[in-house]
Amino acid sequence: DPRGTYTCETDEKKKFSLQVHYRMCQNCIEVDAPTISGIVVADVVATIFLAVAVYCITGQDKGRMSRGEGRALLAACGWGW
Repeated sequence: DPRGTYTCETDEKKKFSLQVHYRMCQNCIEVDAPTISGIVVADVVATIFLAVAVYCITGQDKGRMSRGEGRALLAACGWGW
């Protein structure tokens, strides 16, 4: 807690005082360089994991329609070009 009175004495026996009032946030957290780097690394790992998962799910050949099937489905819906 940095609040309080600080006194400085010089060689000439002079005293200087400084009263410090410090208002602390009760719900604040300290963010330092290791915390920020941890957040960035976790974000990059999560993004890569998500990208690999999406690639694996969408890259499967099961149930893929041929070119003709896709056009027939669009024509049946009335959206054919």
